[in-house]
Amino acid sequence: MSRDPLGDRPVVAGPLLPPTRPSAGGRRAVRGPAGPSWLRVDLGLLIGALGLSVVGVVLVWSATRASVGGTAALKQLVALGVGIACAAVVTRLDVRVVRAVAPVVYVLAVLGLAAVVSPLGSTVNGSRSWIRLPGGMSLQPSELMKVALAIGLAMLLAERAERGLRQRHRDVALAWVVAGIPVVLVLAQPDLGSALVLVAMAVVIIAAAGAPALWTLGVLVAGAAAVAAAFLTPVLSAYQRNRLRAFLDPSLDPQGIGYQTRQVRIAVGSGGLGGQGLFEGRQTQGGFIPFQETDFVFSVAGEELGFLGAAGLVVLIGFIVVRCVVVARRADAFGRLVAIGVAVWLGVQAFENIGMNLGLMPVTGLPLPFVSSGGSSLIASWIAVGLVGNVAAASQRRGGRPVAGRLRRG
Repeated sequence: MSRDPLGDRPVVAGPLLPPTRPSAGGRRAVRGPAGPSWLRVDLGLLIGALGLSVVGVVLVWSATRASVGGTAALKQLVALGVGIACAAVVTRLDVRVVRAVAPVVYVLAVLGLAAVVSPLGSTVNGSRSWIRLPGGMSLQPSELMKVALAIGLAMLLAERAERGLRQRHRDVALAWVVAGIPVVLVLAQPDLGSALVLVAMAVVIIAAAGAPALWTLGVLVAGAAAVAAAFLTPVLSAYQRNRLRAFLDPSLDPQGIGYQTRQVRIAVGSGGLGGQGLFEGRQTQGGFIPFQETDFVFSVAGEELGFLGAAGLVVLIGFIVVRCVVVARRADAFGRLVAIGVAVWLGVQAFENIGMNLGLMPVTGLPLPFVSSGGSSLIASWIAVGLVGNVAAASQRRGGRPVAGRLRRG
């Protein structure tokens, strides 16, 4: 067992994580994990996110060129530039700064969600999820909330995890209050898809922080009961119930609520192995799918790029999620919880979006991370990349060695 060069916490060097050794100058030289240097700085994560984002711009252009020309693609490029700039800033922040601003970011995100359900909010397609801004722009606070929840819960739970202690019941209860407030506000919009992402993030982060197993089991049981109650009671809005009916049987109202689902299935099913060709999809170029550039951009890939192109998108998303998990394994307690939260966020949201494009899940109005049109989603996704990059950089400075120690009671 050695000592953490940035603190006094005990660390354990594993077989692939060599201990530090004194340098010729008398200072402790920090060595990173074995492997290519681009893995240590996590250039792979950046390349994956940039590749997805560029493909997203092209798909948004294809979905909107017949209606608005290149305007939507240009807006997406601007949002991409802003997102990359935000990621660069976040990556370079001292991790202590990230921990310090976490409560402020959380409070701002909660206030944004509260503003959405007030007269300041704007309703689009059955969901009151946006705040209109000057210049024709809009802000979706639920996207910022995903960033806030990841760093907020990590800050709240990291201290005991850093000391190798299991979370006390009061710690877990407080964490669920912190997670529950935004979930309730998001459900009030109503935005079931984002609420599910937030709940998934909270479950995994709190469990990974060392919460008692009974808490995790209890939350899962309560969640299942809540879902069942939502379908059996008037909790869901009429719009959400109609969406569910359209998912179960689009033929019930093929020209109404089932129209979008039916057209998406036609588009994806007609792509075949190699697709109909970029800018050549009949459903896409014919404008048959409303809001295709946002919730249903995956169907553009399915129709025009075929199974191979759509599978490539899935592989890129999976690669990004895996990179987040790899970074989490090498991080200290705070960084581990942040990176795990981001991995769950991106993975669950992509799963929901692709599932509804394939007709495997009801339409919940969630964008595909890095790909769908929408500045709030794209910028938030890149801030998430910046957070994971920050964690990776901190781990590299520490020698790539996780702060170890078995969880113990106390």
